[in-house]
Amino acid sequence: MAKKSFYAEAELGALAKELRTRVGRSKAEVGRQLEVSRPSMQDAEERPERNLTRLRLRIIEACSPYRVEGPFYRLVRK
Repeated sequence: MAKKSFYAEAELGALAKELRTRVGRSKAEVGRQLEVSRPSMQDAEERPERNLTRLRLRIIEACSPYRVEGPFYRLVRK
């Protein structure tokens, strides 16, 4: 289902939307399950500039067989 193992924080909204639509659930349905409003769901999926990372992770986990771990940062010698 997921195309790769690691995602940047800015990619999580699009991934959450993709996984939600693949399982055929509406924003309202998932929002009710997660006890958040539909506008919050909209912002989580469509507005990467909003700091809704925790909600995005919850959507991904609710709509897929995956558990999200992170964040991951890599140190590269200067």
